[in-house]
Amino acid sequence: MVLGLNGVITLSPHGLLMSNTTPQISTVVTYLEMHARPVTPAPPRPALPLALLRVCNIPVSFYRYLYETVGEAWFWYERRMIDDATLSTIVHDEGAKIYVIYVDGAPGGYGELMKTENNTVDLAYFGLLPDFIGRGLGRYFLRYMVDQAWGLDPIRITVNTCDLDHPCALKVYQKTGFSVYRREIKQFEDPRSIGILEDWQDPRLNQGHENY
Repeated sequence: MVLGLNGVITLSPHGLLMSNTTPQISTVVTYLEMHARPVTPAPPRPALPLALLRVCNIPVSFYRYLYETVGEAWFWYERRMIDDATLSTIVHDEGAKIYVIYVDGAPGGYGELMKTENNTVDLAYFGLLPDFIGRGLGRYFLRYMVDQAWGLDPIRITVNTCDLDHPCALKVYQKTGFSVYRREIKQFEDPRSIGILEDWQDPRLNQGHENY
């Protein structure tokens, strides 16, 4: 048990903090960067009917479908909490580049790049829909996103992941050429307390998929 600023907080397994005010979640965030294009060969294209397309003016409803379906298992909640007008401003920003991987005509995942003022490109979001995890798409699509990022002529590419994410995420980023430069522990209010992702189960309690 520890004493928080707003009262007594009891630590439960796997990061959930229960207080006498608002439940909190704790997670370890790992920040990675890449300063040069990968020198290793790109992963082979999976033997599936694939299409990789940039969505230049993504409808907010389609973006929400991708974000919520890809991120539900990994507790992506921040963009569920903002209204359509705010979300539209973010995803239609000049620096935002959104790509979708289609598998046999269906959306299989998406990646989102954001170019910042310091000539860095951040891989803000990346993931696959649940039906397409474990089919060898992750590394191939990630390398494609990295290549697209370098095509924007940055001096650095960044990405972050946390221990709420897919258990293979950090390893896949590192195999693609990213290096860890910082880690930190973050705590935030559990959005389930206000009705967001009420059925979410902590992925740290599960084994997850062997492959991404």
